[in-house]
Amino acid sequence: MIMKTPQKINLVLLVFIALLTSFSNKLFAQEYHLSNAKSELTVYGTSSLHDWHIVTEDQKGSLVIEKTQELAIKKMNVEAVSESLKSGKRSMDKNTYKSLNTDRYKTITFQFIETKSSTKLDNKNYKVEIYGNLTITGVTKKVSLNFNLALAENEIHLTGEKALKLTDFDIEPPKALFGTITTGDDITIKFNTILKYK
Repeated sequence: MIMKTPQKINLVLLVFIALLTSFSNKLFAQEYHLSNAKSELTVYGTSSLHDWHIVTEDQKGSLVIEKTQELAIKKMNVEAVSESLKSGKRSMDKNTYKSLNTDRYKTITFQFIETKSSTKLDNKNYKVEIYGNLTITGVTKKVSLNFNLALAENEIHLTGEKALKLTDFDIEPPKALFGTITTGDDITIKFNTILKYK
């Protein structure tokens, strides 16, 4: 009869624990996909004439979270089609697409880098701050993003907003009526994003 030494037994236990941990992580990691029909992403701005807003009609994305004792974001990405931004005014949309150079840059994207903080408010709600790469007109900037994350049955709801400057992404604020109407440099993006577990 072959007896296992304590060293060999410890090694077997370590391997077993490592496999169990790996399995547990995969078990609790879930991927959610953005529902374009239910999600809202609106850009608000100002001009010398009046305030304005423009709505995104075509976006997609995914979110991977890992939930054991705490909630951790493992992956997140969002992509919006540039020419799906609609104001309800054809002339304004045309100027927007020109400023975004949509002939060359078809999408606006956000790619998750890391979580800065995550605070549990209750069993279903969290206050989260993350870092990610935001790319507009081919210019990529690392930005922080604050949002509330709510867990629902087979869904995750993200709500928040982000203030930006157009010129940070080499975008010249649009003008209209031969330059008599100018758009402000500051914009605010507000989002209510619904992601579903598949």
